Amino acid sequence: MEGIRKIAVTLLIVLVIGFGLVVSSFGSAIFQEGNPLPLIISAMKLHFSDSEFELFSKTEKRSRYLSESSGNSSYNVVKKYMKSKGWKFQEQMGSGLIFTKNGEDAIVVVKQYSRNYFIWEIQQRAGQIIKNLTYTNP
Repeated sequence: MEGIRKIAVTLLIVLVIGFGLVVSSFGSAIFQEGNPLPLIISAMKLHFSDSEFELFSKTEKRSRYLSESSGNSSYNVVKKYMKSKGWKFQEQMGSGLIFTKNGEDAIVVVKQYSRNYFIWEIQQRAGQIIKNLTYTNP
């Protein structure tokens, strides 16, 4: 019984030290989006499913998704999703993709989260904001 207890304590100490090293080395990257648990869960769901994206945060103002980075343009996943919702891609401005539907504009902001994943965010009330920011030819 004493031998099992020593092994368990040793294993626990090794895990705590390992976790501490990971957090101290990658802490800024892991916590760049706040609480990393929803992102870790979404990454695991993406890894074990055929889905191209996973919703990890939704509020009244925005929906945030996680997708795996690919060699091709990562924006294809976003464009495909928006097209399925009836939005038509117009243009790209930096990391923002602009879509239109029934005279309204929506912007999707895309940013790299890690080497393997990127986050994209859809603003719920983007129409009013975009109309003020969109350049129009005179």
